[in-house]
This record gives sequence, structure tokens and C-alpha cells, in this order.
Amino acid sequence: MARYLAAQNYKVIGVPKTIDNDVEGTDQAFGFDTAVSTVTEAIDRLHTTAESHQRVMVCEVMGRHAGWIAVVSGLAGGADVILTPEQPKTIDEICGIIKRRHAQGHLFSIVVVSEGFKLAGDEAEVTKSAKLDQFGHIQLGGIGDRLGKEIEKRTGFETRVTVLGYIQRGGSPTAFDRVLGSRYGIRAVDLIEEGQFGMLVIWKGNEIASMPLTEALTKLKYVDPKIVRDAEVFFA
Repeated sequence: MARYLAAQNYKVIGVPKTIDNDVEGTDQAFGFDTAVSTVTEAIDRLHTTAESHQRVMVCEVMGRHAGWIAVVSGLAGGADVILTPEQPKTIDEICGIIKRRHAQGHLFSIVVVSEGFKLAGDEAEVTKSAKLDQFGHIQLGGIGDRLGKEIEKRTGFETRVTVLGYIQRGGSPTAFDRVLGSRYGIRAVDLIEEGQFGMLVIWKGNEIASMPLTEALTKLKYVDPKIVRDAEVFFA
């Protein structure tokens, strides 16, 4: 919408605000750090039950097209399996990781999954049966429950599912997000005073800058494969 309004010669200044952190052109959107902190705390708490009861705990988090929340919070919280929309996996691959952990003496596992994750080879069936929201997008949610049932059935390990949902979007922002949001706002006002409209305020290398909306919002920012590989170092 911001790009459209700018193209119609409306005086628009954009700031990247999404907990999904999928805005191309900026290192980070404000709201993301808060969401990650909330999810990391939840994963930390799930560890207690998972370890004491020797269970597999599946934690479903937000992330329609990009798995930033799952990867960063999963890495911070010590998840054993992290599943994102960018990298589909088969149910056999997922269960294989969990079985190897158990064989090595780790009798519990934490699985963090983005709501937009799709099981490899299963995309057509999910799309066919999916419901649409008012904007025509496929309604997400439910992948955690589906994974939980399949994992328990295929491994025999007791499995529980937690869906964090909108709790990720509420509460008090972290100090980082408060500072980042303030810096974005200051730069936005500067751009207005300078008459530089049609721009998006961005954060690059700890510096607040700006770029044309037409360049910044052309595609989604997906998770860097290097970060995914770092997370997979901790998989069994």
C-alpha cells in the first residue's frame, strides 16, 4: 500500500514495523526483537516440562513466508529442531532427528515451527484443503498440532504442542525495540522536513538511513541460509 500511495504522488514515509522481520532493505524491523524475546522465554519454560517428563514439545510461532522468529528464537532457546517456510522437510526427516537424539540419550526434544512451514511433498494437499481469509490469503495455523500427532505416531514418544499465537505481538517492547522505534521516528520526521517523500526508513549496520520505497518493498526478506546452517549445528 505504501508503494502504491507513493506512486500516486501522495506524501508517504514508511517505517519497517513487522514482527516477521521480512521487509527487504532493512537489517531489522521494530517489533521483531520483542517477539523473539517472548518466544525465547516460552521455549526456556517448555524445556522444564520437556526434560522432566521426557517429552517432545512442539512450539508453533508466527512466520507466514519467512522463518526469522523461529530461527532466531529457536537458536537462542536451544531448540533441537527448527522448521521454517524457506526449508520444507519431510516428516521422516523430522522424526529422524528426534529418534537420533533419543538414541544418544537425549530423552526430550524441543521443536520450533513457523506457522507457514509446509511438510515437503505435502504442499498440494494442504493448499487444496486450506481456508482463505478476507484478503484471499491461506489461513495459517495448525501445523504444530499436525506435527505433534505425526511425531507421536511415528516415534512413539509422548508429544505436546504449544501455539503461542498473538501473545507474540503483545506486551511491553524490549529496550532495543524502544530505541530502534524512536530512531526510526526521528529519521521519518527529518525526511518530512527535508521534503523527501516516497522513502522507507531503514537500519543498516547500526546506522539509520533511508531508501526509496520502490526499491525496498519489491520482495520479501527470507532467512539467510547461513543462519539456518548455524542452527542446524545443534541438531542431532
